[in-house]
Amino acid sequence: MSDPRFELRRVTDTEWLILDHKYAAHDARQTVACVYQVDTVEVDVVWMRDLPLANCYMSADEVLADLQRFHATPDRTTAPIVIPHLPPLATA
Repeated sequence: MSDPRFELRRVTDTEWLILDHKYAAHDARQTVACVYQVDTVEVDVVWMRDLPLANCYMSADEVLADLQRFHATPDRTTAPIVIPHLPPLATA
C-alpha cells in the first residue's frame, strides 16, 4: 500500500519519523509520529496528532501501513439514509 502523502523517514538505527507531505517542510504539522525501536519485534509510537491508532506495533513499516489504512478509509462507512418527502397537506 503505497501512499506518497506519508513517508517513513529513518532518523537513527532505532528511530523514525512519519511525515505528512500534505504540509510544507517548515510546517510543524508535517511530523505525524515518532517511532522508537523497543526490541527486535516491537516499536513504540508517539503520535503528534490525536489519532485513534495504537501506540505499539511490531515494526515501523506496520505503523506507516496502519496510518495509511486509517486515512484511506472514507469518513462515511454507510450510505446516507433516504428520508421520504411528502407533499404539503392540502388546506380546506
